Amino acid sequence: MNLLAIETATEACSVALIHGQELIARSEIAPRRHTELVLPMADALLAEAGIDRHALDAIAVGRGPGAFTGVRLGVSLAQGMALGLDLPVITISSLAALALEAPEEGDETAILAVIDARMGEIYAASYRRDGLGGLIALDEERICTADSLQLPAASAWQVVGTGWATYATELSQRLTGTLHSADGVRYPQAAHVAELALAEFNAGRAQAPELALPVYLRDKVALTLVEQGKA
Repeated sequence: MNLLAIETATEACSVALIHGQELIARSEIAPRRHTELVLPMADALLAEAGIDRHALDAIAVGRGPGAFTGVRLGVSLAQGMALGLDLPVITISSLAALALEAPEEGDETAILAVIDARMGEIYAASYRRDGLGGLIALDEERICTADSLQLPAASAWQVVGTGWATYATELSQRLTGTLHSADGVRYPQAAHVAELALAEFNAGRAQAPELALPVYLRDKVALTLVEQGKA
């Protein structure tokens, strides 16, 4: 199995490759440089594995939510590569990939993945590990303010993502149980996109490239000058 994964929804630009039983990855925190980095990263991974693009079986991509341009870039690249190589695409939630950045602490600990969405809002979703390397969603992905976030009940929490760095006080008040760990400098990574995508591929849930759609959550991606002043 050869699966290439791309994740560009946040400040982190990353690419990963599953080659047989091995997973290799490249990642760099590089705001506004994703376009120049992502394809060279992919080529470097393929060269390291000793294969070319025609040996790939599928393309995976973080579908968002995240920065509009980053999400669009990642999905467009995955679609273009898949169309050119006649491959299926697997889209993975960038919040789910982020959740796997939390330390492995037990299947009953809830994980809040939260990305700073700017404009006073966050992207958020809650999960717990399924014991098989995957995740079970505890609620739906959404965009909201940190102080209006509604979370499911859980006895213990881990929080991961840039939303915590910006809104730690507000988010800590929304948690229903003990906070075991929190890390505000974690980003979705292609390595986790690849891991989740492999399970989706094996379950027969890959799709045609034209059906691979981004998820923005925010309907309006730009504010007027008056709205910016109010924000």
